[in-house]
Amino acid sequence: MADDIIRETSVRRTFAIISHPDAGKTTLTEKLLLFGGAIHVAGAVKSNKIKKTATSDWMDIEKQRGISVATSVMGFNYKGYAINILDTPGHQDFAEDTFRTLTAVDSVIIVVDAAKGVETQTRRLMEVCRMRMTPVIVFVNKMDREGRDPFDILDELEQELHISVRPLTWPINMGARFKGVYNIYEHGLDLFTPSKQTVSERVEIADVNSPEVDRLIGEADAAKLREDLELIEGVYPEFDKEKYLAGEVAPVFFGSALNTFGVKELLDCFVEIAPSPRPVEAVERTVYPQEEGFTGFVFKIHANMDPNHRSCIAFVKICSGKFERNVNYLHVRQGKMMRFAAPTAFMAQKKNVVDEAWPGDIVGLPDTGNFKIGDTLTGGEQLHFKGLPSFSPEMFKYLENADPMKAKQLEKGISQLIDEGVAQLFTNTFNGRKIVGTVGQLQFEVIQYRLLHEYGASCRWEPLSLYKACWIESDDEAALEAFKKRKHQFMAIDKEGRDVFLADSNYVLQMAQSDFPAIRFHFTSEF
Repeated sequence: MADDIIRETSVRRTFAIISHPDAGKTTLTEKLLLFGGAIHVAGAVKSNKIKKTATSDWMDIEKQRGISVATSVMGFNYKGYAINILDTPGHQDFAEDTFRTLTAVDSVIIVVDAAKGVETQTRRLMEVCRMRMTPVIVFVNKMDREGRDPFDILDELEQELHISVRPLTWPINMGARFKGVYNIYEHGLDLFTPSKQTVSERVEIADVNSPEVDRLIGEADAAKLREDLELIEGVYPEFDKEKYLAGEVAPVFFGSALNTFGVKELLDCFVEIAPSPRPVEAVERTVYPQEEGFTGFVFKIHANMDPNHRSCIAFVKICSGKFERNVNYLHVRQGKMMRFAAPTAFMAQKKNVVDEAWPGDIVGLPDTGNFKIGDTLTGGEQLHFKGLPSFSPEMFKYLENADPMKAKQLEKGISQLIDEGVAQLFTNTFNGRKIVGTVGQLQFEVIQYRLLHEYGASCRWEPLSLYKACWIESDDEAALEAFKKRKHQFMAIDKEGRDVFLADSNYVLQMAQSDFPAIRFHFTSEF
């Protein structure tokens, strides 16, 4: 058994693709699936003529808007490796979903637009990677359009993302004159033929100074390429795999995802150097993937993966041991044993029932309300995985039922969507009204849309001006009671029944903190 676990773990690669909206993240995901043979024709994401939408964007609202609002999980095999990709929303209103996803992956690919460079959202996500020491690979996309000088992009990556970089492929010109990339890692020349469906030709080159190069790309470009490569060798240290695994250096690849170019080089190098599943910190101890005992945690819950069945699915990242179908496992928070008859593996919306899964895999478990984000499953050991907080929301609205005949549907719908971690729900203890808090404006639209289309419930929002919601606690019961009495109009409880203070301005919050020193104010739910 132990040998099986070690063998299966060593071929697993679980990673997330992150970027700013529109940098081409979903297109890159599609092309990786194309190489893995998981899909046979790429969904032309932007083209309305063929009405094919990206494989990973399957919710109705995603197809209409052309943006990803939920993390999709996709698995495929390539060259003997089992690869799991998590495609995350780039839009900042859904950053929380992305932060949580980063806790379930072992490495990350960041997609950067060659013309726009590093954008705000990418910086914030990189901070999370740095905090967790996650290894990062950068893919500079859209080289077939006019963009910035590759050396400028490298400088900007180093400054903005605070990480050393090392190019492993190098572009030959760009925009209309783009001729391909030279693969520094494998010493080969990849010639560019614009095509959305086929893969360009590959020429093995022993020496970049050979006349063959001049013949293939023209003398001027060949001279420039040699000059650039000399500069790269002079400025950037040799690529060091250990430094990459420690999160200190990021390999950089250039290409055009839409034209399926430079993607194979990225994938070939990725399966070779990317880490297999790593140890995970629990509150009690460090859990190693090679251990025999099964452990895993829920990092995401998704309602209505199948509109015909009102079911939720809990996404579980397996941290150690072997997961088997129909075996009893301990749900640590509830303290009860559960077994799963139909655990699934994903290809975006398509699900297949699996009999077993290994560390690094992501399994979907049908959920009838037993799971919350952050729950731990084990073979019997009392363990609690950490690092899956909810953040304090920044926008608030009162939730009102627009159709009194559908009160039950609204109740059920909002409860399932809140479990997904899309938003947070507070009940004001003063007037009993329900308040929804989110990180971004777009989430209110998504909630309203999904309530109507998936649960048949219509809601309307009423404005509410609040500055922050913070969780409060104190060791001094009397002080806590006094605070709740004094602030009774601004007190609420969250879904778990914990006390939440709704501050309507920064000044009010600061005053409360100085007037009540015995009370602790928390801005994430993990305390």
